[in-house]
Amino acid sequence: MDKYRGIIFDFNGTLFFDSEKHLETWREFSKQLRGTPFSDEEMRKYMFGRTNKDIIAYAISKEPEPELVEKLAKAKEGLYRDMCRAEGDKCTLAPYAVEFLDYLKENNIPRTIATMSEKDNVDFYIEHFHLAKWFDLDKIVYSDGTIKGKPAPDIYLIAAKNLGLSPGECIVVEDAVSGIEAARAAGIGKIVAIASMEPVELYEKIPAVNQIIKDFSDFGGIMGENFLCNKVH
Repeated sequence: MDKYRGIIFDFNGTLFFDSEKHLETWREFSKQLRGTPFSDEEMRKYMFGRTNKDIIAYAISKEPEPELVEKLAKAKEGLYRDMCRAEGDKCTLAPYAVEFLDYLKENNIPRTIATMSEKDNVDFYIEHFHLAKWFDLDKIVYSDGTIKGKPAPDIYLIAAKNLGLSPGECIVVEDAVSGIEAARAAGIGKIVAIASMEPVELYEKIPAVNQIIKDFSDFGGIMGENFLCNKVH
């Protein structure tokens, strides 16, 4: 790890390649809200890494009433979880994520999750993916209504503090442009972009990105050794 002592994961589109599910549900809900679905560019700029409140505010071009946010968020996230459950055993963590998380655990490398998902979704992830096997659940940071959404740096500052590390001692793994900006603003030491849905070329244009991977088997070089050599090659 050289000078980096811990790792912070975004979750959606990072440890769990679920971006298409969020795209599908938000396209439908944005169509209901304003008459037209979000474009791909709008999704990239205003959906990924944002809170439900932020997304709804963008869709209706004004600050939404709390009742509207709660109603739409519950409906959208319920539909999203139903899509995940419908996949059954095919709803799994990202390729080689299990092997990588096992490696981190075996080597006592501090780690946590920083996600703008809300509690109902986080509870679903914890149960479905058995996250307690790898993570101290009390250190996971999620959208609780008090944390500013990405690209604000708050969530990564909190996550680093939960690990007992400075932001500069941490690696962040992100897929969202807003999340990369949040990590940069937080002073994170190394930002790794995972191209789970977006093309590699998108991240090549972002100066804050230090390295680009396509899945967690690519983390061998980043960690200074081919840690998966006996497991997946």
